[in-house]
Amino acid sequence: MSVLIPQSEVTPGQTNEVTLQVVNGGDVDLGTPSSRSVVTTARNVRLTATSDDSPLSVETETTALGAVTEERPREVPIAVSVPNGTDPGEYELDVELEYSYTSQYSSGVTYDREATTTVDVDVEVTNDARFRITDITTDSQVGDQGTLEATVKNVGATTAYETTVALESSSSGLTLGQRTSDAARVGSIAPGESVTVPYSTAFAATAPDRQYAITGQVSFETSDGIDHVDQGLSAGVTPLSEQTFALEDIESTLRVGEDGEITGTVVNTGPVPANNVVVQYAGTSQSVIPIEQSAAVGSLDAGESTEFTLPLSIGGEAESGLRTVDFAVQYRNDDGEARGYRDVAVNAEVAPERDGFSVAIANQTIEAGETRSVEVTVTNNLGEPASDLEARLFANDPLETGDTDTGYVQSLEAGESTTMTFELTTTGSATPGSTYPISLDFRYDDVDGDSQLSDTYRVPIDVTVSEGGGLPLPIIFVAVLVVGTGGLVVYRRRQ
Repeated sequence: MSVLIPQSEVTPGQTNEVTLQVVNGGDVDLGTPSSRSVVTTARNVRLTATSDDSPLSVETETTALGAVTEERPREVPIAVSVPNGTDPGEYELDVELEYSYTSQYSSGVTYDREATTTVDVDVEVTNDARFRITDITTDSQVGDQGTLEATVKNVGATTAYETTVALESSSSGLTLGQRTSDAARVGSIAPGESVTVPYSTAFAATAPDRQYAITGQVSFETSDGIDHVDQGLSAGVTPLSEQTFALEDIESTLRVGEDGEITGTVVNTGPVPANNVVVQYAGTSQSVIPIEQSAAVGSLDAGESTEFTLPLSIGGEAESGLRTVDFAVQYRNDDGEARGYRDVAVNAEVAPERDGFSVAIANQTIEAGETRSVEVTVTNNLGEPASDLEARLFANDPLETGDTDTGYVQSLEAGESTTMTFELTTTGSATPGSTYPISLDFRYDDVDGDSQLSDTYRVPIDVTVSEGGGLPLPIIFVAVLVVGTGGLVVYRRRQ
């Protein structure tokens, strides 16, 4: 039995796979061709390799090969570790083969024996260029793309020419270029020299925040123009965390049926600066209408914050109360590429609907049969200025409007009040002690210059007994009628 090594070169700083070929060179002293394989076959072959007197270490335990015949050698891969700093040259491995065989075959009877053979094989620690990744970094965030930089050092003893560095990702969450692998041509690398190779990289939005395995190889030519490949590159790279933002200190002036705004503070919670930051309304509610879709706040360093204001309108059919409003933050990264963060929502209070105007009368009484001026205080509750505001007073019998049934003010700011004077009179059918309504509405121009007509507002008026001492008009009318009728009777009798 003998052992050969077709490729004996091993590289320091890694565990090399070395293939041993076990060859059966058995012979027969006497016998027929048909019985030759019975005698020459080595059965239950077991191989054990060691490296007792060298810095090399065989990592493979005893390997069982089964039967080895003359016609078919067996190949056995073993793992040989070569420490960094091992001097180039040849190193010896001891290979022990244990097996059984038939020493004699006669008249159908076999005589079996056990044998052990020890052979020495040489492996060569080369002084070729070999490589190691000494550093690997990335500016890419989870859910974004960027650049991965790998620093590769030639830790061998010779220069590598026409060098190509190829890296490969072992995870679908990390891509290099548009694929899981990418290669870069870097030219020559001298012994001890390092080169930093950039690769375009991207991490999926669903990629966990952890370290990702990178493997690779360096293909190069020796000074003799012979192609070599060092496949021992490996490293791990960790992406930057996903870019996030937070909205804080939220205040709301939203009200059902009116325009309002949400104000607050947008915070760049990192991990990197963000340029051209824009806060956007991102909701889909039919009752929330953005007056402006977004508010630009400029650039923010990681941890920096600034205030924002976003005007919104709430429809008249909306429900009041606390509601969740969805926002998004758009920004640009250092490469000027647009990015977005949508996982932002705030709670905002929506106030109940209110009248556009409120009216108040200080003195809500009128004497029966009286005509008086009524002073009405009008307050603008629209939340915005109203211009060319014209008020009109309406009344039904037994109340009537006099000559002054309209009021006007050129402009009324939001929250501002004004007093308008109208003339009101009672008819003869007014009953003291009764309450009757008067109505007012307002026509005005809004901030966009559009003419608007308000709802109608009703105010109660109490009719009281006249304080002039006379009888109420209905009683006087009845008395006159009676007296007139009596006079007519007397006159007729005299005729």
